[in-house]
Amino acid sequence: MTYEEAGRLLAVKGQEHVLVGFDSLSRQEQENLLDQIARIDWDVVSMVGKKEKQSFGEISRLPAVDIDEIETRKSEFTEAGLAAIRQGKVGAVLLAGGMGTRLGLDKPKGELDIGINRPLYLFQRLVMNLQEVTEMAGTTLPLYVMTSEKNDAETRRFFAENNYFGYPEEDVSFYVQEMAAAVDYQGKLLKEAPGRLATSPNGNGGWFSSLAKAGLTEDLHRRGVEWLNVFAVDNVLQRIADPSFVGATILSGKNSGSKVVRKVDPYEKMGVICAKDGVPAVVEYYELTPEMAEARDEKGNLIYAFGVILNYLFSVAKLEEVMAKKMPVHVVEKKIPYIDEKGRYHKPEEPNGYKFETLAVDLVAMMGNTLPYEVIRDREFAPIKNLHGVDSLDSARELLEKNGVEL
Repeated sequence: MTYEEAGRLLAVKGQEHVLVGFDSLSRQEQENLLDQIARIDWDVVSMVGKKEKQSFGEISRLPAVDIDEIETRKSEFTEAGLAAIRQGKVGAVLLAGGMGTRLGLDKPKGELDIGINRPLYLFQRLVMNLQEVTEMAGTTLPLYVMTSEKNDAETRRFFAENNYFGYPEEDVSFYVQEMAAAVDYQGKLLKEAPGRLATSPNGNGGWFSSLAKAGLTEDLHRRGVEWLNVFAVDNVLQRIADPSFVGATILSGKNSGSKVVRKVDPYEKMGVICAKDGVPAVVEYYELTPEMAEARDEKGNLIYAFGVILNYLFSVAKLEEVMAKKMPVHVVEKKIPYIDEKGRYHKPEEPNGYKFETLAVDLVAMMGNTLPYEVIRDREFAPIKNLHGVDSLDSARELLEKNGVEL
């Protein structure tokens, strides 16, 4: 895109301020800014001021494979899963675009040292979890690591410096998540530097489209990968490419599987896997009426009991089919650092604008069906969101030690 083309486009969109000070930028900064302008999704930016469609629909229970059934069919599920892994049909995707800012770490979140008496990094522990499965299967599987613009170079460096934590380098691929522009409350594009728009990762729902844009679907096809297990970086206990989970999903004939844990109380703040108008969906806790939240079956168990933990298995064929469809975009209020018209930098303490995100939970609905698969909470759910308190480094360390992990 040329300067003239950018000027005409921005004038039409009422965003002329973006090019103020353009002549004072270096040639590289000018090229980078023009490239950012060329990649703006104006349909998304125009969502500001419009109310998101609230689709509350008719919510109903979605049956899950619970722990009792899994124990009964464990060997059947595991054998099917191991067969798929050995045939090269399974890959893993690590969502690692976040920074460890809330944890006091000015580095990728995966570099957090969770050890006590020895160094043990979050990335390292996740790779060790994957290796437990590959050793069982007698073969490795591809690991795709989604980074962000802010942490890509450092993440690659850290993996290389640590020899990929013992995982084969040829089986590890990195790709950068697509970014979305951020705007103020009037819908005006914000700039984080004179030659750079303020942007943020486009949400965890964009992981597959970003993988495809990076050209990695060719690698999937070359390897014969038919299923992708996608998981978040902050849950240090989760099993990756879990053979029983993989096998149960494949045997179910469904397009996806969703690992879930049983809620500790009716009002726990986590998304619940349900059916909405007959289609699988993740319903936020505030969408359930008190009657629904507290409803119990004949055994006294909560009817809407299963919360998602961002560990999904997706059919690659179905992912490619739905990728052509536009995912729902959510407008989220955020605190967005920016420079003003005089070039002064501001780091707001209160929300000052909007970011635009896609969510993996919406991808579950787009798959058409899913198999909720219950896991034991204390064995597979130890998210690290904070340094102390609930879902913290402290609580994760406690659970790791409870599961026999030496820290």
